[in-house]
Amino acid sequence: MTISSILNAESLWLNLFAFCWFMFCWVGYTRYAWHRGRDTACLASVLHLYRKDWMSRLLLREQRIADASLISNLERNTSFFASSTLLIVAGLITVMGATDQAQNLLRDLPLVAEVSREVSEIKLLIMLGIFVYAFFTFSWAMRQYNFASVLFGSAPLVGEKHVSEIERKAFSSRAAKVLSMAAHSFNLGLRSYYFALAMLSWFINPWVFMAITAGVVYVLYRREFKSEVLGVLMATPAHFPEPPPEQQ
Repeated sequence: MTISSILNAESLWLNLFAFCWFMFCWVGYTRYAWHRGRDTACLASVLHLYRKDWMSRLLLREQRIADASLISNLERNTSFFASSTLLIVAGLITVMGATDQAQNLLRDLPLVAEVSREVSEIKLLIMLGIFVYAFFTFSWAMRQYNFASVLFGSAPLVGEKHVSEIERKAFSSRAAKVLSMAAHSFNLGLRSYYFALAMLSWFINPWVFMAITAGVVYVLYRREFKSEVLGVLMATPAHFPEPPPEQQ
């Protein structure tokens, strides 16, 4: 066995270990965030409470044009990411047809590890799979926002008779749940973008790739569980001015 074959075998195992680390961080953090959010305040759990308040107040309004506009805005943002993901998928397919040129460009960069064309194509295929998954999550979020629009159309009116308070509470809870499910799918798509950007460093070096993947997990954790906006959403203390002193 030659020295070059030994080095290639070590590089292959290192890349395989880096990919396993990547999947462990991605899937592991997704499961951790889901379980931790069930009993700990995070952006997802706090925003769900706000959505329940939103749906409860919607039933008290006669004009609901603003609410429909908000749903349309959320759906439009999701549609933007879905269409952008398709453009990225098309770009990655184009790059796969010019792998040699891409490798020649990377060789001039510092810290870039030498890999075969087959390994580079596998990396591109994995990244392509990530963005295909992101497209499916964004498109599913769009459909769920459509379902929420249908629910809004069936919302009881303010003065509507034969609608009990239990039915109104059931509607607000159900609508808030659908909105939260749509937001969860959208969040999964955004998380795919985070990890796909971290995967770009895999073309430089597997060790850099693993370090940046861990950094992405840290950034996601800080934003979802320790961010300043979460503190504002959880508690907004109001300032009550002291009453003026009584005049003698």
